[in-house]
Amino acid sequence: MIYKVFYQETKDRSPRREQTRSLYVEVDAASELEGRIKVREWLELTYPEYNIEFIDRLKEKHLEYEQTHADFKPERI
Repeated sequence: MIYKVFYQETKDRSPRREQTRSLYVEVDAASELEGRIKVREWLELTYPEYNIEFIDRLKEKHLEYEQTHADFKPERI
């Protein structure tokens, strides 16, 4: 499963939509919930300074769009 993570680079400032960044994470999981949990745990260990706003599983059509229109380089965990 591939997830798109929306985050702010620091927890020190209040979040602003204009400063929201995203990254993609690929994870093996039995369910969507398990995948979200694994992604959250990995993010907290790897990027403790990030303020995680939202973790969204990319479904088929959305994934196709992201692969062609974004800087799509998923990190594998």
